[in-house]
Amino acid sequence: MNHSLRIAVLLVALNTSALVLPMKAGNTQDKKSQAEYANRPAPQVSAETRKEMEARLDEARRGFAAKPNDPGLRIWLGRRLAYLGRFSEAIEVYSEGIKKFPWDARFYRHRGHRYVTLRKFDLAIEDFEKAAKLIKGKPDEVEPDGQPNVRNIPTSTLHFNIWYHLGLAYYLTGQNQQALNSYRECLKVSKNPDALVATSHWLYMTLRRMNRESEAAKELEPISEGMEIIENDGYYRLLLMHKGAVSPEDLLAETLKQTGSAGSNSILYGIGNWYLYNGRRDEALKVLRQMIGGDQWTSFGYIAAEADLRRLS
Repeated sequence: MNHSLRIAVLLVALNTSALVLPMKAGNTQDKKSQAEYANRPAPQVSAETRKEMEARLDEARRGFAAKPNDPGLRIWLGRRLAYLGRFSEAIEVYSEGIKKFPWDARFYRHRGHRYVTLRKFDLAIEDFEKAAKLIKGKPDEVEPDGQPNVRNIPTSTLHFNIWYHLGLAYYLTGQNQQALNSYRECLKVSKNPDALVATSHWLYMTLRRMNRESEAAKELEPISEGMEIIENDGYYRLLLMHKGAVSPEDLLAETLKQTGSAGSNSILYGIGNWYLYNGRRDEALKVLRQMIGGDQWTSFGYIAAEADLRRLS
């Protein structure tokens, strides 16, 4: 190999390795920052929406008070508290539920979700792993929506949510192989287009993070234009972007016109990742920093951007 060719090969190798974030397994948040999130106000909602959410919480309290030994009513109380940003209270409700119903995977699934919200990723992983063991060999069940989509059709299940959130918690802590394994399991229970695009999106990003580009491309094969998506349109459009049907620039420009929602954060995070995969680090950093300048700190896109920026800095 001549001298010029050696230099060219070395530069390619360096650029390729730069696409993969330097990962360290384990929690990326210290206790001080976790406490900060426990006390941070929830993202703003309209006065009308808040009034409705508080009425739903009151309804959940009354239901639970009437039947305190009903695990389903306890879970709804925790969910209604969490929707209002009262995450620590929700975790307490779920923890009490675990003491009473240690065999009920739903409590670990929901508590794990709120541990992710508060950046307690290691605790979240413990809960989701426990939930995954509890559902082994059991039939799946539809998980009712607390905030229904426009068609009022639930698109996720208990098994789906356990594997999906476990994959996310591993992803956030840089445990890529474990995240990949979880998303593979999640794909098995992704029985509708919305579940499929949600799982495929994170699975694709995990594989790209691991520099397994050809495997990632195979995950795009079931994705096509014209799919009937009810609520995960952002993930769907990102997958179409990865297939080349939508340009990152057009998707970015369109999304920046409607920032300020959890959905727009999901798209922005996916675009930021696309820039990283393609060696455009400065553009990636710009998008990720713009995201965490907003107030949607409970969204998965925001949490992932925050974790990536910590590792990239």
